[in-house]
Amino acid sequence: MTQDAWTIVSQHHNRLRDASLTDLFAQDPDRFQVLSRSLDDLTVDFSKERLDAEALDALLSLCSAAGVENRRAEMFAGAHINITENRAVMHAALRATADDGLSVDGTPTAEIIDPVLDTFLSFADDVRRGAVLSAGGSRFTDVVNIGIGGSDLGPVMVARALSPYRGQGPRTHFVSNVDGAHLRDVTSGLDPKTTLVIVASKTFTTQETMANATAARAWLVDGIGEGNAGLHLAALSTNLEATAQFGIQRDRVFGFWDWVGGRYSVWSAIGLSVALSVGGAEFRSFLEGARSMDQHFQTAPANQNLPILLALIGIWRRNFMGCPTVALIPYDQRLERFPAYVQQLDMESNGKQTTLDGQSVSYATGPVIWGEPGTNAQHSFFQLIHQGTDVIPVDFIVAAQSGSDLEEQHTALLANCLAQSEALAFGKSGDEVRSEMATKGHAEDEIERLVPHRTFPGNRPSTTILHKRLDAFTLGRLIALFEHKVFVQGAVWGINSYDQWGVELGKVLAQQLIPIVGGAKDASEKDSSTAGLVARIAELRG
Repeated sequence: MTQDAWTIVSQHHNRLRDASLTDLFAQDPDRFQVLSRSLDDLTVDFSKERLDAEALDALLSLCSAAGVENRRAEMFAGAHINITENRAVMHAALRATADDGLSVDGTPTAEIIDPVLDTFLSFADDVRRGAVLSAGGSRFTDVVNIGIGGSDLGPVMVARALSPYRGQGPRTHFVSNVDGAHLRDVTSGLDPKTTLVIVASKTFTTQETMANATAARAWLVDGIGEGNAGLHLAALSTNLEATAQFGIQRDRVFGFWDWVGGRYSVWSAIGLSVALSVGGAEFRSFLEGARSMDQHFQTAPANQNLPILLALIGIWRRNFMGCPTVALIPYDQRLERFPAYVQQLDMESNGKQTTLDGQSVSYATGPVIWGEPGTNAQHSFFQLIHQGTDVIPVDFIVAAQSGSDLEEQHTALLANCLAQSEALAFGKSGDEVRSEMATKGHAEDEIERLVPHRTFPGNRPSTTILHKRLDAFTLGRLIALFEHKVFVQGAVWGINSYDQWGVELGKVLAQQLIPIVGGAKDASEKDSSTAGLVARIAELRG
């Protein structure tokens, strides 16, 4: 990054360090118009962030100095910007059309992607309409997706979000944890005679996934017999030899590519469970929504570009305000898994301490992302956000239109969302508390005793992302917004957002420990803590 541009942003932060949001709104009654942007029905309001137009201009200059536009062009051109694995980063191609002209390593991506897309969506629609049946000739009533990480978090989040569009499609269930309780709990209420199991693993070697897949296959065999199990299995993998050995028919294996990272793969065949749930037409609408954000990200000027602006707000919070976490709060129960999805998207991408040229970073990178749906969150951790000692920025997501027929409840939901952002920004002063309590007839000594406890400091930053209603197009657009936000922040920080070496060490050590925990080897070469815990586990397991 350019130090001069960084210094200028820092000067603006120093200028605004003691400014309150109350003062900033008083100084500029048109602050919402100045510090919000829209794309069709999607509005991002960052007027309740602790910055002003001048600071935003400095952030935009920082973005330019960091070469974000050039790196964006490289990504969409198919350059191998994932330098540690020598791979292109082309998840945007999964929702592009041939007219977009994308290619990777000299091959138009549409030539590679479209046949696979058409095939797995046709399979999904055939299952939904009963053209593909179970071994016993019945329709599949349930689908169990077995995966982990991006092969689970994306599909489970999207299927839940789009559940109103399921129609007559099968029920979808998801298993990710190697804890056998997860598989047992999911399958306990299902009938193997009418259940389709999807195994999602590119290499067909992922430890947790294959342990669950093997157990699920045994469950199928127990229920329908060895000869029929293959008719109840599908795979999302490129390892055709391994899938064949597992008993999965070739025409039920759907692949994807190494230039698609796991946390960016829901747009590919990894989304088969989503397509089975909502159908091919809705899945294509989901892709179209993401493509619309891709086009906006590529073409909109930086000062109107929603992913760029959202990313720069995050840079301001993380690097200049010093906020290590962000609470992501969707006021939509069907987005209950969205915070977990973005958590992986952001933290696995930008949880890095090394720059692209191999140097240690000298500044903070990816924040901790966490959250739960509102209004539940208001009754759990919002107390800390309002009156705790740390400033925790909040991103609110809310739809103007209800996803149910309970309109009065949706009005209350919207009011709660807006009220929280207002309360975080402006708080409640001691004088306001005194006046309110006096009006209610409290004694003066009681008022003074309670004022410190009932005072809200305010000046807590938040951004609100408002859209019309949650549907497949909107969800695709929303996910792509966060994908590109993560890209921009990684580009500004000068890190590789597309590898995840930090995930690997634990996997290697787990493989080493399996025979030790299982009793086949002793723990003498392990540290005293690990060895002691292994001994205690052996004692407790009897």
